[in-house]
Parts: sequence; structure tokens; C-alpha cells
Amino acid sequence: MAPETKKESPLPGAAPERFEEILVRLRGLVERLEGGNLPLEESLRAFEDGMELCRRGTAILDSAEKKVETLLGSAAAPRIAPFEDPEG
Repeated sequence: MAPETKKESPLPGAAPERFEEILVRLRGLVERLEGGNLPLEESLRAFEDGMELCRRGTAILDSAEKKVETLLGSAAAPRIAPFEDPEG
């Protein structure tokens, strides 16, 4: 049998590495929780998984913010300026 070439989605227990994957998993957990049909134990597990995904997503965003600050200037005194629309 030939090996599959398509990329499979992460396993339910696998920790996603990309921010976009984290968002997809979080949205799925929220939909399951909002459905209201989960037993208490599964609801708690989904909530725990969601909190861990939130922590991982926050770490990714914090890292990205630090990179942007470094690119804009020194990390100690970042040069953050408001966005100005060139058309208006």
C-alpha cells in the first residue's frame, strides 16, 4: 500500500505549533462546549484543553510582538506608532 501524501490534521492530543492551528482547535472546543451536550467530565476536559491552547496562543503572540518591537527599534524602548491610513 502506498503512503498517503496529504497532510493530516493534528491528532486530538497533539499540541499544535502554529497559531492558526490553535485557533481552529479553540473554535472547535468552543462549539462543543456551547452545544451543551457533553457530560461534565468531557466539558471539564475540553475547558482544560482550551485553557492550555490559550496559554500556547498567548505565548506565540507575545513572541511575535517581541520580534516586531525588535524590528522597530530596541527591545527596551520600542518605537510603537499608531497606524495611519494613507488614503484618509
